[in-house]
Amino acid sequence: MNPPRSSGPALAVVGATGAVGSVLLRILSQRADVWGEMRLIASARSAGRVLAVRGEEIEVIALTEDAFDGLGVGDVVLFLTPDEVSARWAPVVTARGAVVVDRSAAFRNDPEVPLVVPEVNGHAVRIRPRGIVAGPDCVTAAMIAALGALHAEYALADLAVSSYQAAGAAGRAGSETLRRQLSLVAGTSLGEQPGDVRRAVGEDTGPFAAPLALNVVPWSGELCDDGWSSHELAVRAETRRILGLDALPVAVTCVQVPVVTGHSLTVRARFEREVDAVRAREILEAAPGVVLVDDPAAGEFPTPADAAGTDPAWVGRVRRSLDETRALEFFVCADNLRKGAALNAVQISELIAGEFA
Repeated sequence: MNPPRSSGPALAVVGATGAVGSVLLRILSQRADVWGEMRLIASARSAGRVLAVRGEEIEVIALTEDAFDGLGVGDVVLFLTPDEVSARWAPVVTARGAVVVDRSAAFRNDPEVPLVVPEVNGHAVRIRPRGIVAGPDCVTAAMIAALGALHAEYALADLAVSSYQAAGAAGRAGSETLRRQLSLVAGTSLGEQPGDVRRAVGEDTGPFAAPLALNVVPWSGELCDDGWSSHELAVRAETRRILGLDALPVAVTCVQVPVVTGHSLTVRARFEREVDAVRAREILEAAPGVVLVDDPAAGEFPTPADAAGTDPAWVGRVRRSLDETRALEFFVCADNLRKGAALNAVQISELIAGEFA
């Protein structure tokens, strides 16, 4: 017999059967239960599946207008869907009075839709003229809690970032492509001659621009003006919006690496005020959503293999720049599915639920 649900607001999860959805349902089962009715919604091909949430077996229903019947003011609908799906269905939900929390890029640039990371700008969730709250890209989410804490102390002046992105950020197709490629090159001497990895992998590059096994690929997204990728420009725009720094100079290079789960970033942040590495570490230790692991002499620093499956952003290699007393450099890792996507969406949803408690 299932336990009775609380009298809290309803939560509907659209895209519940995807990679982020699976992680999100596990997170819901690990956090305080503030929700009443729970609905799981997905494409017609996934309808009828039964998934467990907080010990309750819930049948997945198809994404139609009927899926939102009975939802209204105080209820939350979480979209873990591609841009076009969110853009099509979010207005259907808000017309009924429920609030949309969207993980896609469909509304991230809309000035009437707050872009929120609760550890940095959670207050912004309350001002939502369209009834929609957006979450950032998983790369932005990985670094922004640490960066926001430092900005509050020193005032950020400009930013340069290189990302080392996990294959799993491209969904199951990304992680499956990497595993297939690794099986083709394992136990060989490939990677020592021009083109040998490409020949072994063949056309099996999946969602990536080049073979990922035994390789790094300096590209993610679509081609934009002057050689920038859409993903790089998105990280720039999202960082500016979340920190409220519309003119912040930001340079980003996005790189795919042969890691299944966990984004990493090198960050060089220049501030208005002189920085001190010892004080910066104190700030990061106290920052919500951040764990400092910074003892290179003992071989202790963040790696994506250690961050996978965890909630925080793990920060290390904190040091003042050699040639600029106002600049700080550090390395950060975070699970792209948890910290970068599912957890942020759950945290936003809980803030909204708190308004109607």
